[in-house]
Amino acid sequence: MTDAIHHLVEQYGLIAVFLGCVAEGESAALLGGFFAHQHVFVLWQAFLAASIGAFVGDTLFFTLGRSFANHPLVIKLRGRPGFSHAYRLVSNHPDIFVLSNRFIYGLRLVGGIAAGLSGIAVTRFVILNAISSMVWAGLFTTIGYVFGLGAERIVGQALVRHERLLIALAIGLAAAVLAWFIAHTIAKKERSKET
Repeated sequence: MTDAIHHLVEQYGLIAVFLGCVAEGESAALLGGFFAHQHVFVLWQAFLAASIGAFVGDTLFFTLGRSFANHPLVIKLRGRPGFSHAYRLVSNHPDIFVLSNRFIYGLRLVGGIAAGLSGIAVTRFVILNAISSMVWAGLFTTIGYVFGLGAERIVGQALVRHERLLIALAIGLAAAVLAWFIAHTIAKKERSKET
C-alpha cells in the first residue's frame, strides 16, 4: 500500500503541486518543498511547479475578470466578500496589489478578478504576477523544505521513505483543513461586516 502511495507521489506529485498552486496553494507548495527534502523530487522542480501553478491561477482569474466581466461566474465572484476591498486596492495601488495579492489568503481569487476588471495593463500584470509567483513559490517551497529538516530531526532518521510520505500526507491534510477553517471564519466575518 505505502509503496503504491510512494509511486503515485513520485509519478504525479509535481502535477499535484502545480494544480494545488493554481488554486489557493500554500499547502501544495509546502508539500512540494517537504517532498523535495525527502528526495521524492528535486527542490527546483517543486519550485518550478509551484511558480507556474501560481502564475497560471492568478492569470486565469485576471483573464476571467478582463474578458468575461458579464459572465454569471464572474458576476457571482464579484459578490463575494472582499471583492470591493480588493477592487479599491488594485485601483489605488495596482503594482503593490498585484505583487502582494498572492500572499493574502482568501483574497487571491477575487483579487485576480478585481485586477482583471481594473485598468491595469495586461503586460504590466503579467510581469508583476510572474515576480509575485516566483517569490511566493520560493518562500513556501523553502518553508516546506526546512520543515522537512525539522521533522526529520524531531521524528528521527529511523523513518523509512513510505512512512515519511504518510506523515507528509497527514500534515498536508491537516494544513488544508486548517486553511479551510481560517478562510471560512474570515469569510463569515467579511459577510457580517458588509451587511
